[in-house]
Amino acid sequence: MSAVTHLPAASSAWLPTSPCLPDVCLRAQARRAGPLRRAARMAGAAAVLLAGLPIALALGRTARRGVVTMLWSRLLLRALGVRIVTHRGFSFIGGSARVRAVPGEDGPALLVANHVSWLDPLVITATAACRPLAKAEVGRWPIIRTLAGRGGALFIDRDRLSALPGVVADMTAALRRGESVAAFPEGTTWCGREMGRFRPAVFQAALDAGVPVRPVALRFLEGAGADRNTGAGLFTGERAALSTRPSYVGDDTLLASVLRIVATRDLVAEVTVFPAVRPVGPVALGGPVQRRQARTALARIAEAQVRTGLVTGLVESGEPGKQVVAA
Repeated sequence: MSAVTHLPAASSAWLPTSPCLPDVCLRAQARRAGPLRRAARMAGAAAVLLAGLPIALALGRTARRGVVTMLWSRLLLRALGVRIVTHRGFSFIGGSARVRAVPGEDGPALLVANHVSWLDPLVITATAACRPLAKAEVGRWPIIRTLAGRGGALFIDRDRLSALPGVVADMTAALRRGESVAAFPEGTTWCGREMGRFRPAVFQAALDAGVPVRPVALRFLEGAGADRNTGAGLFTGERAALSTRPSYVGDDTLLASVLRIVATRDLVAEVTVFPAVRPVGPVALGGPVQRRQARTALARIAEAQVRTGLVTGLVESGEPGKQVVAA
């Protein structure tokens, strides 16, 4: 994990940067898709995008929006050649008197995950009915703007710190209506071999709405073993390898990222969902200090859970890693 070249820290505390760059972090494909397969994937993805427009325009704020968005996301990922595998993680929380695990709690939640690619919101919405938090730039992409907006995405302008309270208020309103919301608290993408710190700000929405936080670990795998099994390759005798091909970092372009993804065979998005966590005792009506401590504790615990999932996965796929205990 130490192979990533580290750059100087960002000068802005609001706009974080990661040390990941395409020419440093990207690896060659374990198996490359042929030209016909790549062309079919591009054509299939274009067809799914275009077919989704009339559906998105008809959806509006209907009760079926989450289910339709989930099915559409799965279809687009399959068109791009990405399979999804989901796992249940487990929680061990020690050393924190502010946060407790609530394994059996269902219902709306704030889903928080590490951020690797523009694929991440699709992977999350394909796994759970939720409204993803997306950067404002997505709202300026033709077609994607309509699909994301009508599909329930909430937008955040990362260049405007003054807009953050409004975004948190929108997230809180959605959570109170019974809709789950997915956010990426690192504030930027990493290549998947490492991850950044979780910023506490978005966790305030869970506190204000009185809903739990559910940590989610995302990683991408590729290779013959990843096609049928993401562990030791029971069917093929090969291990699935960590893939950095879907990452969207540094000065990378969306087109370059799409071309890498469709050119990679046996690409799997692995989703590990951890039990939800809540602060101990009522917090929403507490003072500013209590609220700040609660959201910081939630951010720290959620980050530790996700790091545990990623490091365990790196060891299983043959990547160098280290033992991590969730605090």
